[in-house]
Amino acid sequence: MKIINDNIGVAELKEMAKSFNGVFVKAVVDVEKKIMAVDAELHMDLANLLFEQEASEPKNVWGINLYPEKTGEDFIEFDSMVNIKPGLGNKTRSVDSIEIQEKIKEVVKNLIA
Repeated sequence: MKIINDNIGVAELKEMAKSFNGVFVKAVVDVEKKIMAVDAELHMDLANLLFEQEASEPKNVWGINLYPEKTGEDFIEFDSMVNIKPGLGNKTRSVDSIEIQEKIKEVVKNLIA
């Protein structure tokens, strides 16, 4: 598991994907602090890493999958159990709010070189 607060290259993500499942890398983004954690078997492990080491708040943390072999809209998949937040109106594994999706995309774009 790794916290990204500066940047990470696509090549490194490809290596992480190769060692996990060959296709994607699990990531969790803190849309307030504009950081993300990557490379774990479970999104919750990544979320806990941000909670413990970065004092991230659950309302700001969203789970995604990154597909380093893909580009554009196919690069990010908004699918994680971490995203089920009925108190915030998000009742699915996806990220229902377009506004939050855009924040996630912006953080990812700024952190991946």
